[in-house]
Amino acid sequence: MSNLTEEINKRRTFAIISHPDAGKTTLTEKFLLYGGAINLAGSVKGKVTARHAVSDWMEIEKERGISVTASVLECEYDVYHINILDTPGHQDFSEDTYRTLMAADSAVMVIDASKGVEAQTRKLFKVCGMRGIPIFTFINKLDRDANDTFELLDEIEKELGIATCPINWPIGCGKGFKGVYDRMKKEVVTYSDTEKGTKEGETKIVSIEDDASVINAITQERHDILMDEIELLDGASAEYDLDAVRAGKLTPVFFGSALTNFGVEIFLQYFLKMTTTPLARKSRDELIDPVAHDFSAFVFKIQANMNKAHRDRIAFMRICSGKFEAAKEVKHVQGGRTLRLSQPQQIMADSRKILDEAYAGDIIGVFDPGIFSIGDTVSAPNEDIVYEGIPTFAPEHFARVRQVDTMKRKQFVKGIEQIAKEGAIQIFQEYNTGMEEIIVGVVGVLQFDVLKYRLENEYNVEIKLEPLPYEHIRWIGNKDIDLDKITGTSDMKKIKDLKDRPLLLFVNAWSVGMTLDRNEGLELLEFGTE
Repeated sequence: MSNLTEEINKRRTFAIISHPDAGKTTLTEKFLLYGGAINLAGSVKGKVTARHAVSDWMEIEKERGISVTASVLECEYDVYHINILDTPGHQDFSEDTYRTLMAADSAVMVIDASKGVEAQTRKLFKVCGMRGIPIFTFINKLDRDANDTFELLDEIEKELGIATCPINWPIGCGKGFKGVYDRMKKEVVTYSDTEKGTKEGETKIVSIEDDASVINAITQERHDILMDEIELLDGASAEYDLDAVRAGKLTPVFFGSALTNFGVEIFLQYFLKMTTTPLARKSRDELIDPVAHDFSAFVFKIQANMNKAHRDRIAFMRICSGKFEAAKEVKHVQGGRTLRLSQPQQIMADSRKILDEAYAGDIIGVFDPGIFSIGDTVSAPNEDIVYEGIPTFAPEHFARVRQVDTMKRKQFVKGIEQIAKEGAIQIFQEYNTGMEEIIVGVVGVLQFDVLKYRLENEYNVEIKLEPLPYEHIRWIGNKDIDLDKITGTSDMKKIKDLKDRPLLLFVNAWSVGMTLDRNEGLELLEFGTE
């Protein structure tokens, strides 16, 4: 096996998704702990003096105890090279999560054992389903009182429409949580609570056949319940089928507690064996093989001002094929130019390490002087590859933005344009007024707070936001349309985006249909492409 094939086959690139507060960021921290990337896992919430989670690097994340932007984390575990994409759980930041899922080969879905499938879980699952990527389920917080285990599985199957196969099984919950039963190895694994984010803890492994030792470890009552549940499971649950898992039709389910490390390493070990090596990606009508093709990548995220001292802008790229070498020139397909990628680096939340090389499956950050957009393809100069564009999700909330100090116009325009290029917000201009009147559109209202916070803290610009009543936006599909000639409704507003494309805003949904009726041949689209 060549070194290239070996390196690529070691890669495991996955996203962690969940409803807010299901324990996703805590689970991510424990993966890094086992991979040796950090020595002490942090909790997202806590007192002001508490250590913050590695993946939450923005000041606003530390202040509010929520993830507002996806972060990239990397570590080694056993023979594997792991790339973790930690995503925001809050629905107001879901557009960042959708884009990040485009860079993943599989997803770990974290579910709170006491809450089951929640609204955001459904939404994110649909995106995974659209892409057909494998989903692995970690049912978390078994150290607290939980819903009935069979009911949790039933809910996943009904709500998400995917078959479940428990790989391990919880023994009790809350104060009575004793550990897990490993169905593959037919072993009971008990844990002691591991305090303060360390991975040390006393683990006992007992064969299920050794009744006396199992009873001694988990009590007679728990033993009897477990034996009944194993019998039920063997008769009722779907059989483990790796092909069905990789086709996104069956989700392996694991139980544990990320906070206390119950079941986390068992999950990690099984998951790394079950999940795929980097997947082939589509360019036009061709599948680009990760090993057979020369270097190629696509931009899935842009982040400005990760380093306050340098005021820089980083383009995150998912390498799809071949090997990246820092010294070699690459082709920026959309820009139509050949260049060297500047300061290629491995990003660990807000810390960086300059890279000389990286492989298919890896995520690299490169300095962006303002030439890259989300969805852009970068390849070896001899390759003819264009990866599919990343959808732009329609904003649902709009506000007019006004700067408090008009003397800071330059910083204001620069800041708002840079943040818009990251994809967190979309900015529009009033028709015929250019950048004099700026309208901001967001998927969730919390993005307005982030915009205000970042403009103030990163660009020293204070703004006022004036909410607008519009709730529906449509891109115009017709080329060379004359906006002046469109006859609309009284609640319609004509605007343009940063690429000078015409759009229409509506207060009421019925106005969309009425505008179509009044303008024969007009084509209105619900989303655009980056």
